[in-house]
Amino acid sequence: MIDDNGQMLGVMTVPEALRLAEEKGLDLLEIAPTAQPPTCKIMDYGKWKYENKKKQAAARKKQTVIVVKEIQMRPRTDQHDFETKMKHARNFLLDGDKVKINMRFLGRELAHQEFGMNLMKKAVQFVEDLALIETPPKFEGKQMFTLLAPDPLKIKEYEKKNPKKQKEILPDLVEEEIEEEEG
Repeated sequence: MIDDNGQMLGVMTVPEALRLAEEKGLDLLEIAPTAQPPTCKIMDYGKWKYENKKKQAAARKKQTVIVVKEIQMRPRTDQHDFETKMKHARNFLLDGDKVKINMRFLGRELAHQEFGMNLMKKAVQFVEDLALIETPPKFEGKQMFTLLAPDPLKIKEYEKKNPKKQKEILPDLVEEEIEEEEG
């Protein structure tokens, strides 16, 4: 038997333990039923339940949810559209989300898969300063995809170089802006 302050009261009968708990206005809980003799504790069950619920809510709040954002392209995606999609991919990676780049092939595009593979490699190069390749480019049916995950070390390095937190700046444009500021 353990009282509400955590002190051992020794071995006692169930009626005695119930009487002590009622005198203090608390509940008697069996915390180790398989022990010999079983261990019971005097405590406020409602308060314990409330605190437990709060701890679980705090644990859920600290939990990070991994979101996979998808970028869809075609082998004939134009340069401007490609850059726009890559800006979005960079923003997703900077926000801590994974990015799945999905390339769909239609009709005769399947006969020239090398165009799609070249575009996919170019896309990976665009974000390699922020990401790790989780799944290298591979085919599944009429589509090719790759999965990229944010690399915390690369992201910290990027944020040190770009303290303004302009997420949408592409690596090529960053060098041009630095040259303009120096000149």
